[in-house]
Order: sequence, then structure tokens, then C-alpha cells
Amino acid sequence: MEKNPVIQVYKKDSLYSYAAGAYAVYELLSARPEMVEAVYIHSGFTGAGHLESLCRDKKITVTRGDKAFKRINSKENTYAAASFRKYYGTLSSDEPQIVLVNPSDMGNLGSSIRTMVGMNIMNLAIISPAADIWHPKTIRASMGAIYRIEFELFSSFTQYRKRFSKHDLFPFFIDGQIRLSVNNCPRSERYALIFGNEGTGLPSELKNAGTTIQLAQSANVDSMNLSVAIGIGAFIFSCSNGRL
Repeated sequence: MEKNPVIQVYKKDSLYSYAAGAYAVYELLSARPEMVEAVYIHSGFTGAGHLESLCRDKKITVTRGDKAFKRINSKENTYAAASFRKYYGTLSSDEPQIVLVNPSDMGNLGSSIRTMVGMNIMNLAIISPAADIWHPKTIRASMGAIYRIEFELFSSFTQYRKRFSKHDLFPFFIDGQIRLSVNNCPRSERYALIFGNEGTGLPSELKNAGTTIQLAQSANVDSMNLSVAIGIGAFIFSCSNGRL
């Protein structure tokens, strides 16, 4: 079995990833302490005592020293990190979901995760090919929200739909059937909000997958950032369906 005695430069095929930054480490310790292998503390971290105490309570190994941070830190601005085992959850068949079809940018993926958690939607389906959800860039952009969600990877939208045939599907298109507002938001106990790639959007065949949604916007921009679009859509759906 692969061992992870020290933090290494991240590799996609590794069994491990790491959280960089004190906030992300605290979120990991709060939400998924059983997955943590070790916590690393830089000599310049002023909050070391509290973090060490928390790790002792959770029986997690703490390593002090700056060597590990030189491997992962190009800007020399990270003072706490944690290595953890990658894990994969199971989406709820009864809860709302966000479905991302071929997201390509790790920063956008992480921000989208943070946004959906803020809107109280905790289930994420990712259709491959897609950005690496376990890359430290994704984790950092999520500000630790990634540890709060359940997510699964699917090789195709068809595979996803076979698993979740009872969810009401709402693909987001710039020319969707419903121009979404608080007054006309569909009501559903199990809904899936579907968003496409940052550059190309959703494939046109998904227009037949469900009720298509468009977001109101001015003519001064051609589209919105993925996490912003998720925020607007998820906020209206969550409010209209009693989740916020």
C-alpha cells in the first residue's frame, strides 16, 4: 500500500491529497477527521498551539517544520497543511443535486462546491472528463467546503441518469424555456440543476433531458462564471423549495 509519511507534490494517481492553509485544515479536521493522515505546521504559524491541541484530541499526528512546505508552496504563504486519504461518497437519491458536465477549471470547480454548500445543496455529480476534484487547487478554492459534500464521478450523463431516474432535471442554457425568477421557479422535492463546461456550456442534446432554465442577465456580457451561475440558480431553487 502507498505510504504518505511526508507531504509530496500532488499526483493525480496518488491515494492521498492535501489541504493547504489553516482554514482548509480546520474544515477537514471538523468534517472528515478519520481521513487525515498527518497535520503539518510551519514555524511561522502563530496559531500552532490551538491546532496542535485539536489534533491531540483527535489523535492525529502533527509534524512541525518548514521542509514539507517547500515541496508544495510556491508563494511561501502557507503555514498549515494536512495530508489525507482520498475518499468517494454516495449521492443521496432523495436530496437535490448539482450536476457539472465536464468542468475543466479547478478553481471554478472549487468555487462551485463552496457556492452549492452555501445554498444548502450537498450532493454533487461530476460528468467526466473533468477537472481533478482532489487537486489541492480545487480544495483550496472550495475553502474546505469540499469536505461537507457527497460527490460521485460518472463517465457519461447517461450513466448518471440511470442511477437517478427520479430526479427532476433542470439543465441551464442561455436560451432555456424558463427565465428563472423567484416567481416562476419550479417546485420539486428532488431536483438536479445541470451546468455545463465553462467555455462550451452544455451539449445541445441535454435540452431534451428536462425543463431548461435560463438566467436573466444584461446584454453587456455573454455569460456568467460557473460558480456565479450556480449561486444564482441554486439560491432561487433553494429558497423556492424550502432549503434556505
